[in-house]
Amino acid sequence: MFKTLQDMFKRYRRPGDIVFACLFFALSLFLLSQIGEQTAWKNTRLFSQPAFWPAVSLSFMCLFAALHLFGSIASPRIEGRWKEVWFWARSLEYVAWFLGYVILVPLLGYLVATVLFSICLAFRLNYRSPKWLGTSALTAFGIVLTFKTFLQVKVPGGAIYEFLPTALRSFMLTNF
Repeated sequence: MFKTLQDMFKRYRRPGDIVFACLFFALSLFLLSQIGEQTAWKNTRLFSQPAFWPAVSLSFMCLFAALHLFGSIASPRIEGRWKEVWFWARSLEYVAWFLGYVILVPLLGYLVATVLFSICLAFRLNYRSPKWLGTSALTAFGIVLTFKTFLQVKVPGGAIYEFLPTALRSFMLTNF
């Protein structure tokens, strides 16, 4: 198996760990620094304080983040740190896709934005044949139909609906 504990750490250690440890420690300290702004201390028993349990949890979060950072600093460096950090950062692309979708829904309406988002995301994920783009559009249409018509979820209508004739606008606002 492993001859030493250090052999085990070499095998399972990730090269970008120190970057993650620094960021997590900074986030922990920031959250702990904001506890006075976000919660209050009242004249009551300690365990009934609104700020007590958040303070305890954030204190332990800072402690364990500091221990993680110390362990990362004390460990031997492995090549490929920035390659792994870039791998993590690539996932933020999907946050941008979602934010774009959230911005488009009030402008284009739930139906058009969802179908457009679905097709664009399928294209981005390299499903570029007409079969997959059509499947994506039909799935998006089914999602809109399920949420707006059957589940009656209230989603604001798009600004583009204002350009439709009155009867069609009413239908689109109600069902799509």
